[in-house]
Amino acid sequence: MTEVTADQTKPNTAGTAKIIYILYLIGLVLGITGLIGVVMAYVNKGDAPEWLATHYRFQIRTFWIGSLYLVIGGLLSLVIIGYLILLFWAIWLIVRCVKGMKALEQQVAPANPGGWFF
Repeated sequence: MTEVTADQTKPNTAGTAKIIYILYLIGLVLGITGLIGVVMAYVNKGDAPEWLATHYRFQIRTFWIGSLYLVIGGLLSLVIIGYLILLFWAIWLIVRCVKGMKALEQQVAPANPGGWFF
């Protein structure tokens, strides 16, 4: 008889995590898909294996930190530096999503899930 560990009994929702990364990237153009993505991350983080739960935490942090960058960039867009912050946000989001999808393909946790930058 084989032993079943706790991680083996949890459903593998790696496909959902990939969809969330894609929703974040589409959110660069449409906006609302980022909100849908963070809701999906909150819903799925509890019943995922540890390496996948780390991706959901990474995605949730990406949403909230990105929202902060957007607010600061939007407020400062009255002066030129706000547009630079918004450009930084777009590049930051793309890099985090690509790095997250790469780690997801390798079925490992993101390199620095608690970090503010890349």
